[in-house]
Amino acid sequence: MEELITELEAQEERLRFDRFDNDDAWALGSLLVEVARERALPITIDVRRGGQQLFHAALPGTTPDNDRWIERKIRVVERMHASSFLVGRRLAAKGEAFDAEYGIDPAQYATHGGAFPIRVRDVGVVGVVTVSGLPQAEDHALVVEVLGRFLGHLS
Repeated sequence: MEELITELEAQEERLRFDRFDNDDAWALGSLLVEVARERALPITIDVRRGGQQLFHAALPGTTPDNDRWIERKIRVVERMHASSFLVGRRLAAKGEAFDAEYGIDPAQYATHGGAFPIRVRDVGVVGVVTVSGLPQAEDHALVVEVLGRFLGHLS
C-alpha cells in the first residue's frame, strides 16, 4: 500500500499546470471524451474550476448515478486538496474511514478513485477533473493518463 501511496503522491507532484482557464477545461474534457470514445468506455466526465462546472459529458452506458458519484468525489478533492483515490488509500492504510476521521456525512463524500486536483504551480488547487463509470482504480488511471497527455501538449 505504501508503494501505491508514494506513486499517487508523485502523480500529484508531476501533473501540475502553469495556468488553467475555461479553454483549458474544455480542451481537457474533450480529450477525455475522445479517449473514452476510442475505448468505448461508459463514463461521465466533469471538469471544474473555482467551484464552477466548465465541462460535463455523459457517454453511452452511464446513468444519473455517475453524476452523484462525481459530486461526492469532488467534495473530497475540494476538502483535502488531494485526489479522491489518494485520500482513500491513505485512510485504508491507517484502517480509518473518512466519516470517522473527519466527522463528515459519507453520503456526501466518496474516497473512491476518479477525482484529481487541478493544481496550478505557485497557486495551488484551482479545480477538479473527475471521471465516473469504471472501477475506482481505472477511473483514477484514466484521469492520470489523459492529464499526462494533455500537459505534454502544453509543454
